[in-house]
Amino acid sequence: MSRVAFCFPGQGSQRVGMGRELAEQVPAAADVFEGANEAVGFDLRRVCFEGPIEELSRTEITQPALVAASLASLAAVDAAGMRADVVVGHSVGEYAALAAAGAAPAADLLRLVQERGRLSAAAAAGGGMAAVLKLTDEQVEQLCAARDDVWPANYNCPGQVVISGSDEGLAAVAEGAAAAGGRTIPLKVAGAFHSPLMADAAERFEPAVRAVGFAAFSTPFMSTVTSAMETADRVPRLLVDQLTAPVRFTQAVQRLVADGVDTFVEVGPGGVLAGLVRRIDDSVRTVSIAAPADLAAAQEVVADA
Repeated sequence: MSRVAFCFPGQGSQRVGMGRELAEQVPAAADVFEGANEAVGFDLRRVCFEGPIEELSRTEITQPALVAASLASLAAVDAAGMRADVVVGHSVGEYAALAAAGAAPAADLLRLVQERGRLSAAAAAGGGMAAVLKLTDEQVEQLCAARDDVWPANYNCPGQVVISGSDEGLAAVAEGAAAAGGRTIPLKVAGAFHSPLMADAAERFEPAVRAVGFAAFSTPFMSTVTSAMETADRVPRLLVDQLTAPVRFTQAVQRLVADGVDTFVEVGPGGVLAGLVRRIDDSVRTVSIAAPADLAAAQEVVADA
């Protein structure tokens, strides 16, 4: 029997104008932005719709904005009658996935991700991230293991692993990757996210996470921290660990496919995850929902699942 996964994008998928068309045409999506503004205490809708990109690219703004835009897409999907058998999120996209799983109210999750963004930005005093292409996961892991200041951060798909660490560590891995036949692309990020260099942010974040009550999931939740199906009681630990742990998106998708998922619906802006999923397993069907025009195509794909 076919199974459908909703997947929610992470930082890097944001763009000026995200969610505007949905909010203009789908009342439930507009309501999400109204609620998001109230939850975070500033005009998040304006930043999503109008930018400027410099403001939208600030980590403390990007993270709640991206989750709000994804939740607006989710509201449109729900209004169209589409349902998931399982949900999964890439990095900060896990907060939208948790909302979709019924783990906590959207307002609580938005306030939590706002604090996550603030602490991440404050901890991002040095270092950075880079995408390593054309090497296996194992090759990248070996290059990182040769040093103590750079680590695998995002397992995005076969042949694409993002690394995170000090500038010196990134340069050393880039040199080793080139010698092994790969290439490295520096990423425009504020710091070394998903690495031990975020340990201080994780420690400061834990009290905020523990203050939120998480309910039993109404839809199963696949963690990209553990690449395993998780339970609500594990959510606080996972969200803290997420700040320093790598995003195991490749492994999570592979597990979902092995469990019978053959349709992946990317709920949110960017379209990045749909492309990654196809590179992980080209036998599955993918569709992205970021605008009203995407809904009809998604309904057809989900109906066939």
